[in-house]
This record gives sequence, structure tokens and C-alpha cells, in this order.
Amino acid sequence: MQGNRYPRPVDVLKYEPGIRLVVFITAFLLLAGGEALIPRRARSVVRPWRWPTNLTLVALNTLIIRALLPLTAVGMAVIAEQRGWGLLHAVGPIPSVLAVPVAIVLLDLAIYLQHVLFHAVPILWRVHRVHHADIDVDVTTGSRFHPIEIFLSLLIKFVTIGALGASPLAVLLFEALLNAGSLFSHANLRLLSWLDRALRLVVVTPDMHRVHHSASGVETNTNFGFTFPWWDHLCGTYRAQPAAGHEAMTVGLTCFRDPKYLRLDRTLLQPLFDGSGSQESSSDRLQNQTAMRSLTQRD
Repeated sequence: MQGNRYPRPVDVLKYEPGIRLVVFITAFLLLAGGEALIPRRARSVVRPWRWPTNLTLVALNTLIIRALLPLTAVGMAVIAEQRGWGLLHAVGPIPSVLAVPVAIVLLDLAIYLQHVLFHAVPILWRVHRVHHADIDVDVTTGSRFHPIEIFLSLLIKFVTIGALGASPLAVLLFEALLNAGSLFSHANLRLLSWLDRALRLVVVTPDMHRVHHSASGVETNTNFGFTFPWWDHLCGTYRAQPAAGHEAMTVGLTCFRDPKYLRLDRTLLQPLFDGSGSQESSSDRLQNQTAMRSLTQRD
């Protein structure tokens, strides 16, 4: 029968959760193993004080977003395709071999601009600084985001997908690339210098993105890219290395360095806290410094 000569198109929406989960787990395990074998920096605190909070945020964000927004980014792309929304549909039929990479690159540009916006607008920075408050940067930091930021990011992504008219396949590939890229760029992974230089031509490397997590405000407002490094070069926000070097640089924020801010409850409430950090007495400060020293034991 002629109707059976061609395979049915893959239901991208059906397989999206499974594909994204496999990509996340695979990338996480590989990078966590790499961090254990060839770490770039010594840890400031032991993993048990950070990883439970960071990984719980992943699960919590997934549950909250699924409850509030049953529609996913790929689902939005399906709707846009069915209704002919967006620039890529307006300009006429474009071969997938061209339309998919163009959509991925433009979606990454949108994420870059969104990242700049979350640094520039004070109320958005209060939410985004949860990500920057991690006092170590490793593979778990790549998924450490406040639920409000995840929600707002998804809304922005919906608008971008609708305006662009990105195909479901392009959005699925972009989402997988974004998730894996975020884990990779935050990994505490030592790369050979020549490999880091080569990779920076096409992707954001851990050394490149770590500069963005510097406690120095001048350095924090650089290297906003998540997957591709080109936008930082084009927009003048690229910085090659931190002034103090990667081993000596202070990661995180100048405030929220107290051990109590590593807890999940404090992390979720952090957007409500004053940006100057906790106002503590001298005795409290001494107790906190003692607690901090106890956390610096190597795990």
C-alpha cells in the first residue's frame, strides 16, 4: 500500500520527558565522575551541605512547573506549528536541515538576553541570585534555580517559541542541549588549556562560565552565555579569565555566605532577604565562622 511506504513521524511531544531525563542523568553522572577525577578547584564546603538542596530544587521545580504549566516548551512548539505562528513559518517553507539549527541558535540568543535581563532588573535579580548564592560551582549548580525563575523563564520561552515559530524537533534538541550545556558549563572540571581554548570557539566551557560566578561584581556581569559563547563576544560581555585566577577566586556572593543559607528553606526564601545579607551580632558572627571552618573539611 502506498500509504505505508513512509514511516510515521515521531511523536516528539510523547517522548520529550524521557529524552530529557536520559540526557540529564547521563550528563550529570559523566560530569560528576569527571569532577571526582579531575577537579578544577578545591571545594569550599562538603557536598552533603550543598547537593541535597541543589538536587531537591530540581525535583521541586519539575513538580511545581508541571502543576502550574502543563504545557511544555515542545508543546508550545507543536501549537505554533499547527497554527502557523512565527517568523520561520512566515518566511515560507524552510528545509529542516536549515530551520532546526537556525531556531536553536536564535533560541540560545533569547536565553542570553533573558540572562542579562535577570541581572539588570533588581526584582528579577533577587530571584536569580539564588543561583549565584552557591558558594561552590559544580555540576549541581547548573540546575540550582528558584522555582519563580523557572516559571518566568518558561513563560519567556513560550513567547520566544511562538514568535520564532521553532519546530518541535528544534525545541526538543535545544532543551536537551541547554540542560546538558548548563551542567557542563558549571562543572568543577579541569580541562587541558588547549582543549578549553578549542571548545570556547563553539560552546561555553566551565572555565569561561565560572568567571560569571565570581563574587566580584565586575566579573559577575560577564559571560552570560549558557550554550554558545558568541553572544558574549558580540555584545562585549566576554571575559577570558578571573583576575584572581580560577583556584583563588571567590565564588558566590559577598552576602549569603553564612552556612545557614545553604539550607533548602533559606534558599527558597532568599529573594525576600535583604541583599546585604544577615545582620548578625559579634557572637553570632564568631559562631558562624566556627561553623564555616567545620564545613571546609574535605569530603
